Amino acid sequence: MRILLVEDDAPLAENLADMLINQLYVVDIASDGEAAWEQITTVDYDLILLDLLLPKLDGVSLCKRLRSQGIKKPILMLTARDTITDKVRALDIGVDDYIVKPFDISELLARVRALLRRAGSSSTPILEWGSLCLDPSTSKVTYENQPLHLTSKEYFILELLMRNGEQVLTRSVILEHIWPVDNRPSEHTIKAHINSLRHKLKAVGAPDGLIKTVRVMGYCLKELS
Repeated sequence: MRILLVEDDAPLAENLADMLINQLYVVDIASDGEAAWEQITTVDYDLILLDLLLPKLDGVSLCKRLRSQGIKKPILMLTARDTITDKVRALDIGVDDYIVKPFDISELLARVRALLRRAGSSSTPILEWGSLCLDPSTSKVTYENQPLHLTSKEYFILELLMRNGEQVLTRSVILEHIWPVDNRPSEHTIKAHINSLRHKLKAVGAPDGLIKTVRVMGYCLKELS
């Protein structure tokens, strides 16, 4: 699941992003409202974490613009303003939830999970490919009931492959889906993560070639017999 964090306080944004990444979310950061608008119109986000006071375009104005354009992605507003008037105003313009700074990170993560459940993003059925199972709601991966201990990037790559099955995914497509827009590595990084995934799958008894390399094009899962 991909989250856009719109926050102009760079240290806070980086800390929040790290915490969200540790929870297996892909996180992009925008430091002002106009940059956020551009990213939202080009990237499919599951959730937007939106600061109220932003340069160029404040959080209220950005929310109004999103809703007026029919963009219904869930929005969780982060703000130091805690009056009832502020909360009512935010909810009336289309914000889905509201949390006051400073907040406890466990509460923020709980609200994130609740909004994603409400939007249907976390209620996706367990993904299965033969004996390989991935549960998006718990981020657990098993092969014949044996757990696979994956890094966050390995997990994201495997989830993407399982959602697409035999459809070949290019390295550029994998990068686009999994890495933040402002911090994408070279395509050689994908090869390293794929090799690590294959090694871990083999260690729990998965057959060779479960993740296929399609020469020049990219990767897909081996067809089920």
